[in-house]
Amino acid sequence: MSADMRELKIEAARAALDQVEEGMRLGIGTGSTAEEFVRVLAERVGGGLTVIGVPTSERTAALCRELGVPLTTLDETPELDLTIDGADEIGPQLGLIKGGGGALLREKIVAASSRRMIVIADKSKLVETLGRFPLPIEVNSFGLGATVRTIERAARGLGLEGPLKVRERDGKPFVTDGGHLIVDASFGRIPDPRALANALNAIPGVVEHGLFLDLADTAFVAGDGEVRTFGAA
Repeated sequence: MSADMRELKIEAARAALDQVEEGMRLGIGTGSTAEEFVRVLAERVGGGLTVIGVPTSERTAALCRELGVPLTTLDETPELDLTIDGADEIGPQLGLIKGGGGALLREKIVAASSRRMIVIADKSKLVETLGRFPLPIEVNSFGLGATVRTIERAARGLGLEGPLKVRERDGKPFVTDGGHLIVDASFGRIPDPRALANALNAIPGVVEHGLFLDLADTAFVAGDGEVRTFGAA
């Protein structure tokens, strides 16, 4: 990551930090931009801010512990005030593609448990139509081949085609914190994300997908010397 790109992520993170109030119960996202938020949050916590967070991945949890951000779980704190997370794409009506970091299931559970969700990103994540970034689909390892074929059929029924690839890391299948696999679907433009989301939800082997619709309330997007706000601040 270039220094300029990291600075944009930090700017967006600081804008989101302004929305954090004393005593809040926070969902804390996963990925490079969310990690910048953890760092600026830790500075405020070190200065006396009292919050408690639910991390969306083991990676985020480790960083929070390292920097001194207090943590809880959704079992202990099932209702959250605010989730702050990054995104791989931000489209119309704050529809998102997430899951590039492999934590989409926990990210969606945490976001759905929150009163508000704020997305932080640099301007490269803005798109007119979702789908430039391959859509992550979390699947059960049992019946993987059958599930992939069913995804392909469902996509074709919506006019979507493109390679589906099981995500790998270091030459081995990538396994999520929940013990599942991820199929990255390179469909290209997705004109009707809701129809695709509904189709994927109906496939038994699909655990969750990276289309986050009707979850984000606000996006802070950094670029060109400013942080733009989308949705309600």
